[in-house]
Amino acid sequence: MERLRDKVALITGAASGIGAAMVRAFVAEGAHVIVSDIHPPTGEALAAELGPLASFLKLDVSDESQWIAAMDAIAARFGRLDVLVNNAGITGTESGKVSHDPEHTRLEDWQRVMRINLDGVFLGCKHAIATMRRTGTAGSIINMSSRSGLVGIPHAAAYAASKAAIRNHSKTVALYCAEQKLGIRCNSLYPASIRTPMWDAMLHGDEDEEAMLKAMPLHRFGRPDEVAAVAILLASDEATYITGSEFNIDGGILAGTATSPK
Repeated sequence: MERLRDKVALITGAASGIGAAMVRAFVAEGAHVIVSDIHPPTGEALAAELGPLASFLKLDVSDESQWIAAMDAIAARFGRLDVLVNNAGITGTESGKVSHDPEHTRLEDWQRVMRINLDGVFLGCKHAIATMRRTGTAGSIINMSSRSGLVGIPHAAAYAASKAAIRNHSKTVALYCAEQKLGIRCNSLYPASIRTPMWDAMLHGDEDEEAMLKAMPLHRFGRPDEVAAVAILLASDEATYITGSEFNIDGGILAGTATSPK
């Protein structure tokens, strides 16, 4: 349909999972997509697979100097940035060996999650706004929060706190850009139970997965392409009056219980 025809989009954490699904969806809609990640082999392979509309750029989102270099490279090549998707993030529990509850989390582990999840979003917004202002682009910033940013998560305290902060900062960015009359919109997404490789380490056998599915109103995991579809809308010119908003993509989990009242 080419709803994003000729738009230039930077997607972070784009080599796998939801990020990779967004890259595929954005390219299918005609965007020039910068696939950014800290894992060049995977990111480069994805960009090569998708052809001339995709290119890889290594980016550690916690490093401000890399953000500056990335924005300079994009402006030099394309002359503009239309869309930034701040998707890169970690739970901090990937290894399964580090405690992330409120009592036992080490400060350095807490700070690592915050550097990537929260500082990365702050830096992305900061430098995207400056680039869009400089090039006169009415752009769209899409920040990836999570259902975990709306509810407490006992054993992922840093992750939940970082995602909650992304929710608030997204609204601040939206209001600032409106105040500045920049034409830049900022919105946030709140996926939950989206089936990506991240879940492989968290599910312990078929019984564990069946119990989770039973508790979900739609009784299935979400797909990465279902998150990407909402990002397409927010990146497109169909959403020019949507800013400071949040979108739950959770199969009804936050609507309440799937159990019928007695």
